[in-house]
Amino acid sequence: MNKTIDKVTTKRMAIYSGRTHPTLAAEVAAHLSVELGEANIVQFANGEMRARFGESVRGGDVFVMQTHGAADGRSVNDSIMEQLIMIDAAYRASAKRVTAVCPFYGYARQDRKAEGREPITAKLVADMFKAAGSKRMVSIDLHSGQIQGFFDGPVDHLTAVPVLEDYVRRNVTDGVVIVSPDAGRVKVAERFAQHLVDLNADVAFVHKRRPKGLDNVAVAKEVIGDVDGRLCILTDDMIDTGGTIVSAAELLIERGAREVWAMATHGVLSGPAIERLEAAPISRVVLTNTLPLPAEKRIAKIEVLSVAKIIADALSAVFDETSVSELFGGENQS
Repeated sequence: MNKTIDKVTTKRMAIYSGRTHPTLAAEVAAHLSVELGEANIVQFANGEMRARFGESVRGGDVFVMQTHGAADGRSVNDSIMEQLIMIDAAYRASAKRVTAVCPFYGYARQDRKAEGREPITAKLVADMFKAAGSKRMVSIDLHSGQIQGFFDGPVDHLTAVPVLEDYVRRNVTDGVVIVSPDAGRVKVAERFAQHLVDLNADVAFVHKRRPKGLDNVAVAKEVIGDVDGRLCILTDDMIDTGGTIVSAAELLIERGAREVWAMATHGVLSGPAIERLEAAPISRVVLTNTLPLPAEKRIAKIEVLSVAKIIADALSAVFDETSVSELFGGENQS
């Protein structure tokens, strides 16, 4: 007598976090009503790391979350390597699919050869994720859209614009100018302004020049657009050393701006950034929590908004095999 067994497979979601920004990962897991997994990361005396998941991930949909930043004495490179090790552990533990969740993608500015004999490190990082066993990547506001093509698999490119837009709506009544700190991000500023058309939002941009051979240096030269007597909001994907944003803000004030805010998805805030922002004619610096903000960098003018709900909704869509781009009306694709 033949017996047949009808077996219904149950999809399982598992989320693990590296040590760079566990607070964000815990917030994402809470939105999804999922318990954050235990990665059991051990750091040996010589600096090497090992991860060993505390529960079985066989057949599961595993999301390994790590933002590529420096924290607690560990570097950006440590963050990336730690995530690679966790992905390899999940892959070798027979996870059905491993997704690399990188709220801030490291080396994103090295996306092309600007001069001879330079690497394209953004592509190298993508190759390493694929080699480790990741079939998919999720990130927020990549420095350039072309990085999506560096990864040999699906990339879900999220944007923090809905969170930033909501902040503007709650704090501005009328007559705002969305300012791009350089010509390359005018398209992003225009889209932001279109969402705020009921606030009579206009667009302007700063023409800047980068002296050849100097890294992290940009000089604001002129403002294209009417900013006289108006609230100007500088928008960018990240604030690193603060040179670009501060130079642009000073120029806007010179050209008659009534007040200047700065908004960015990623608060890298390297080197002299905090001192520059503190002294700059910028009344508010609005960032998201894609990167941890240590206590010593929490100056009064910085406000941090959460992108946990955006990430959680995207991971839920990936898990349920539904559209991620529909969450943003397709505007996350460029």
